Amino acid sequence: MGVTGVVVLVLCLLASTAGADAAKTIVVASTTSTVNSGLFDHILPIFHERTGIVVKPLAVGTGQAIRIARRGDADVLFVHDRQSEETFVAEGFGVERHEVMYNDFVIVGPSADPARVGGVSDVALALEQIARARAPFASRGDDSGTHKAELRLWKAAGVDPHPDSGTWYRETGSGQGATLNVAAGMSAYMLSDRGTWLNFKNRRDLRLLVEADARLRNVYGLVLVNPKRHPHVNAGAGQVFIDWLISEEGQEAIGSLELNGESLFTPSARPES
Repeated sequence: MGVTGVVVLVLCLLASTAGADAAKTIVVASTTSTVNSGLFDHILPIFHERTGIVVKPLAVGTGQAIRIARRGDADVLFVHDRQSEETFVAEGFGVERHEVMYNDFVIVGPSADPARVGGVSDVALALEQIARARAPFASRGDDSGTHKAELRLWKAAGVDPHPDSGTWYRETGSGQGATLNVAAGMSAYMLSDRGTWLNFKNRRDLRLLVEADARLRNVYGLVLVNPKRHPHVNAGAGQVFIDWLISEEGQEAIGSLELNGESLFTPSARPES
């Protein structure tokens, strides 16, 4: 075999190896809370050990994650805004939505609690009191699942905070962890998912003030990006990831994530969960 033949053989072998590696890799467009809570650090090594598939998370707000998936730049969508997820499927960008788990949102704020919302069980009433007191409130303002939930709750409270943006209402345009840092720095109230709050270290004067309202439930869904829309999508490995997460083993892995004895997520893919 001549030099040219050897080069061609080597290039073919490299291409074959690269193709095999690509078949074992998926990109998951996901919300920041799956990373900030420690969930992916907990479950992805287990999944890789079982399947050999490498998961590369893109942790952004739900709105941005959906835009990434719409472009076909991800294989799986893993976010927490059901209406947006169902629209994604209905418009042909996703194959099917699977509920996988839930936790809840909480309102955190300064220990001084100038709006006097500590212990209030009605989240709409708590937000109304925050707005009336013009107490600092840090909003993600980034079209994320958390931001969408926050806007629904302001609407339930009969309050439009946007005219006061830049005064007591501060929109960061950032992720959950970064916005929690802003809230801690300015002693502001904020809506956070419980998992990220429990894993957040820089609390300073912040404490949990409002919880346990049914409207604070935070449900996560999984959707395979539609290979008919984007043929390059790694649908095989993506479906393996989804099937594993909603399987008994995957659900147990999700449910076993705890911090200080408190579960961060409740698996909900099966009725018995």
